[in-house]
Amino acid sequence: MGGAPGPPGPPGPSGPSGSRGPSGPPGPSGSPGPSGPPGPAPVRPRDAATVVLLRDAAGGLEVFLLRRVLAMAFAAGMTVFPGGAVDERDADAAIGWAGPPAADWTSSLAADERLARALVCAGVRETFEESGVLLAGPTAAEVCAVDGPAWEADRAAVETGGLSLAGLLARRGLVLRADLLRPWAHWITPEAESRRYDTRFLVAALPPGQSTRDVTSEAEAVEWVRPADALAELERGERTMLPPTTVTLGEIAGYGTAADVLAGAEGRVITPIMPRLVARGRGWLRLALPDGREVTVPAPAAAPGVPRDPGSARPPGGGR
Repeated sequence: MGGAPGPPGPPGPSGPSGSRGPSGPPGPSGSPGPSGPPGPAPVRPRDAATVVLLRDAAGGLEVFLLRRVLAMAFAAGMTVFPGGAVDERDADAAIGWAGPPAADWTSSLAADERLARALVCAGVRETFEESGVLLAGPTAAEVCAVDGPAWEADRAAVETGGLSLAGLLARRGLVLRADLLRPWAHWITPEAESRRYDTRFLVAALPPGQSTRDVTSEAEAVEWVRPADALAELERGERTMLPPTTVTLGEIAGYGTAADVLAGAEGRVITPIMPRLVARGRGWLRLALPDGREVTVPAPAAAPGVPRDPGSARPPGGGR
């Protein structure tokens, strides 16, 4: 997906909540892939959150992007936004909270209240781990400064799992600033992949007084870039991206400022999107998006015991 999920644990469609209620979320856009004999049952996706971090610069609106290290099991070498899988501790009710209550997020995140809270917390945690930016403050009207070696030690402890988000905020006397985030999109990894995530995309502006840093062990490079420039580099073959990143950058490229993006997120109708597999070969997958476009992406490594489809060695007609 467009974020940077960690290795999946025991998967389930509802993450830490265990249930989304009797009605459940709306089904994903798209339809089954090519017909043929039934294969192995799809891996159930793990809940995840991604944050599109925004800032206003002299050259226009910019987004914060990471290029994942090649050793990563998911989206290796891809350009992504900060993000990752929900951790059970992200649902800790002890986490201080400022802004719209979790109940207000349930519809846009297609989740029950407990999972909605965990998704917002996961987005804040992953953003801190991968950029050094912390969407939290001592009060509901402030954001904290996160400079200095003590803060970097805390960030590293959160990244390695030695310190939970709840533990960090409690020790520092902070509350999570949910009011700084807005829901943006909902993408589900195609059923053809062996590592799957049910990812909610959030947008947030870089808080005043904070700056991003190249700190995470999961990225070989980080940068601020205009969405249109990142997409142009993709077209020139200078970047690789998964469809959620490409589509999200295209959407945000239409806005002039970070405030415009946040305003555009208000009242946005979010429908889960799952790209549909239309062709596959050695090292590539061809996916169809709900808007009719088709994109070619690198194929994931086969799951243990499942051979990769031999297919063609060359993808059809390029495209990203």
